[in-house]
Amino acid sequence: MPEAAAADLRRVHAATPALLDGLCALLIDAVHGGASVGFLAPLSPDTARRYWQTVLAALGDHLCLWVAEHEGAIVGSVQLALCEKENGRHRAEVQKLFVLQRCRGQGIASRLMQAVEAHARASQRSTLVLDTLLDSPAEAVYRHLGWHKAGEIPAYAASPDGALHATVVYYKRLTLEAADADADADAISPAPPETSP
Repeated sequence: MPEAAAADLRRVHAATPALLDGLCALLIDAVHGGASVGFLAPLSPDTARRYWQTVLAALGDHLCLWVAEHEGAIVGSVQLALCEKENGRHRAEVQKLFVLQRCRGQGIASRLMQAVEAHARASQRSTLVLDTLLDSPAEAVYRHLGWHKAGEIPAYAASPDGALHATVVYYKRLTLEAADADADADAISPAPPETSP
């Protein structure tokens, strides 16, 4: 199993056949391991491929993908969707954090989340949100990284075996650079009233 320091992280900008194959294997491993990530088991290679082709085609300024690799194999990935709405350009959503089952517990998920947070800060996104299955191992990861539980939604999503489970929403507020924070405050604060000379 690779240690976190041994895994190489990179942001993906373009697809290659090897990348697509590795991402498909990662998704299938997650679903067959019980992760509630939008798919039911057994997940076919064709379904996994169609999903990743859609994601890879959408990559750009508002959807980012990072992968963790060890000895040429993809062992983890995470996505960040930056809100495009005018009233939401301070926030982003973390999506689909995956680590191969055999590589978990090695700090790879933490490094992927650190990459996401660094990019969010650089993009002036001060509020991050995500959701995950209630009582899943992922909750411990997010709490360890300083995320806060916002609430639960009962019977929200089906696990890979088809059973309905509650989902839990987490958020994290990021501290931006002081100059950036001042600029944000200026942008949203009302102008002071004019005074007569």
